[in-house]
Amino acid sequence: MHDIEPFYNWQKYYKPEDDPKSPFFGREYGLEYFNDVYGYYIDPAWDEIGSETLYCKILMVDYKIRYAVIELFGEWNDTLHNDIMFLKRTVVDKILKQGINQFILIGENIFQFHGGEDDYYEEWFEDVEDGWIAAVSFRDFILDEFKRYHIDYYVNFGGTLQIGNWRTLKPTVFYETVKMMIQRRLT
Repeated sequence: MHDIEPFYNWQKYYKPEDDPKSPFFGREYGLEYFNDVYGYYIDPAWDEIGSETLYCKILMVDYKIRYAVIELFGEWNDTLHNDIMFLKRTVVDKILKQGINQFILIGENIFQFHGGEDDYYEEWFEDVEDGWIAAVSFRDFILDEFKRYHIDYYVNFGGTLQIGNWRTLKPTVFYETVKMMIQRRLT
């Protein structure tokens, strides 16, 4: 697990550690491995959110267009750790305060999902008002669990949102692609 890194190619467009509005503003990234998921060290570039098993990296925030792209890593465990609460309180709430109302979660590095209560999903859904939340490139068995726990009431996922080539796109093109898919679903 230590060799799975967050996506770096968009750093020329955005770095959360350089953004005064980011929850990770001022963070310094070293080479020392100190975080782990179930005893396996993870790359030090992943940001802690307070969870024992879920980490993230904010890849892009555009305050003018009002969207954020967040890559996730590890196990999303709402049953034992209430990871959605950590993600919502540590990252999402701070970004929401800056006017962001469109969220793209990238989940290809989520290896397990354990559902729980849906209160924080519902709260997040209500917070975005005229915006949306999209889950892109999550594994099929994770999406099955999302459905089982009715996360699909709050988060758009599956089908055309399984964008395998997202890394080849520039951030704005990626956002526009996801936005177009969401608008098709909503009309």
